[in-house]
Amino acid sequence: MDHFLYKDGILHAEDVAIPDIAATIGTPFYVYSTATLERHYRLFEEALAPLPHLVCFAMKANSNQAVIRTLGNLGAGMDVVSVGEYLRAKAAGVPGDRIVFSGVGKTREEMRVALEGGIRQFNVESEPEMRALSEVAVSLGVAAPIAIRVNPDVDAKTHEKIATGKKENKFGIPITRAREVYAEAARLPGLEVVGIDVHIGSQLTELEPYELAYTKVADLARALRADGHDIRRLDLGGGLGIPYTRSNEAPPLPKDYGDLIKRTVGDLGCEIEIEPGRLIVGNAGLLVAQVIYVKNGEDRDFLILDAAMNDLIRPAMYGAHHDIVPLVEPAPDAGHQPYDVVGPVCESGDTFARGRPLPPMAEGDRVAFRSAGAYGAVMASEYNSRPLVPEVLVKGDHFAVIRSRPSFDEMINRDTIPEWL
Repeated sequence: MDHFLYKDGILHAEDVAIPDIAATIGTPFYVYSTATLERHYRLFEEALAPLPHLVCFAMKANSNQAVIRTLGNLGAGMDVVSVGEYLRAKAAGVPGDRIVFSGVGKTREEMRVALEGGIRQFNVESEPEMRALSEVAVSLGVAAPIAIRVNPDVDAKTHEKIATGKKENKFGIPITRAREVYAEAARLPGLEVVGIDVHIGSQLTELEPYELAYTKVADLARALRADGHDIRRLDLGGGLGIPYTRSNEAPPLPKDYGDLIKRTVGDLGCEIEIEPGRLIVGNAGLLVAQVIYVKNGEDRDFLILDAAMNDLIRPAMYGAHHDIVPLVEPAPDAGHQPYDVVGPVCESGDTFARGRPLPPMAEGDRVAFRSAGAYGAVMASEYNSRPLVPEVLVKGDHFAVIRSRPSFDEMINRDTIPEWL
C-alpha cells in the first residue's frame, strides 16, 4: 500500500497534487510520502512484537537525511555500509547505539570513526577484517561489539546481482567454518562477540529461503553457546521484496515474515535485528518526469522523457520493471498504445520500458515511475553532465524540497583545472 492516489483525476502524494510540485521545481524529481514510510516501518515493528528487537533501516536503499530522520524519530535503527552512511545517520540524529555497520570492505579509518562516535555493532565479514578491527579497537582502548556474518549457502531465488547468501558470493564466511572463526574472535583482544549476522539477498518474494537460512542460524547459535560464546543478538538481514507491478502476486507480508522469525529463532531468547530497506521506502517514492518528445519510429513509437538512466538506473542495470502512470488520470475509454519509454542519455541502454502500453501521450505530459523510493536517487549519477534531480518529502498537505537540484555552475565548478593548463 502507498499514499499515491488519483484525486479528481490528478495524481496526489498524500494530499499534495504532484503537478503542483512539478510546477514549483520542474522535472524530473523524486517525491516521497511520509505516511507510507511510517506505515511500512510500523508493519515491521508489529510483526516482531513481542520479541526484543530493533528494526534497522538499510540506508543503502535511500540515504536522504529527511527520510532517515523520519524513521529515526519512530525509533528505527540504521544499517550502514560506509562511513559516509554512518555520518549521515549521525547527522540525522540517530544515536550510535542504534547503528549497525555492515559491508565487506570496512577500512581501518571507518572502524576508527565508528568506534569513536559510537556503534551498536560491526557485522564482520571476514577474518582479515576481524583482525583489523581488533587492532583498531586495541589502539583506542575500547572493545568493539561484533556479530560475524555467516554465509549459509542458500539460494534466495532473486536476481543474481542482488543475491548475497550463496557460497560463490563475496559476503560473509562459510557457515561450515563459523565455529573456528568465532573461536579466533574470542581470542582476539578488543573484540566483544555479541551475535550472529546473516543476509541472503534482496527483493525476495518467497519465505522458504529465509526459513532455510534461519534454521541454520538457530543451529549455529546453539553450537556457539555450547562452545562458550555469549550469543545474545541475531541480525537476520533484510531483503523482503515489494510488488513492482500492480498485477503480479504480492510478496510475503511483514507479518508472515515475523511469524517465520518467531518459529525459527524465537525460542533462543536473542534480541532480533532486521535490516529492511526496499520494503520500507520502495513504494514510498515516485520519480516524476516530463515528455520531451513523442518520436514515431519505423516500427515503434518512442516516449522520450527528461528523466534518464542516470536518474533511475534499475531498469538499465537489472532489467527492472517500474509501473509508469500519467499524472492526469486517463479517461476510461482512452485506450492504450505501446511505447518504448526512453531517456535522453546517449546510450541505447537508457531505456525504461519497451512496448509499454500507455494512454496516448503528448509533448509536455508528465508521468510517474512507481516504486522508485528505493535504489533510485541514491544510485543516481551526473552521467552526461546531467545534474542530480531534486528530492521532495510530502507530509499531509505540505511538501518540502529535501535535496535541491544543483545548478550547472555548481556542478561544473567542482572540477579544478591544473595550473599548467
